[in-house]
Amino acid sequence: MFGLVELILFSGLLLVWPFWKVFSKAGFPGRLSLLIVIPIVNLIMLFYLAFAQWPIHRRTK
Repeated sequence: MFGLVELILFSGLLLVWPFWKVFSKAGFPGRLSLLIVIPIVNLIMLFYLAFAQWPIHRRTK
């Protein structure tokens, strides 16, 4: 049975890993995905990711 600490680490990993991929593919540093585990900051980062001009698009123009 998972303990509380293991559950928090496992759920954090389930959030960070896919967001790391998304941030990297968008051209942002992947380490920004570590902010996803912080409450309120995760909502700000989600809106930033949705509405910011992605660096990958700036390079192709």
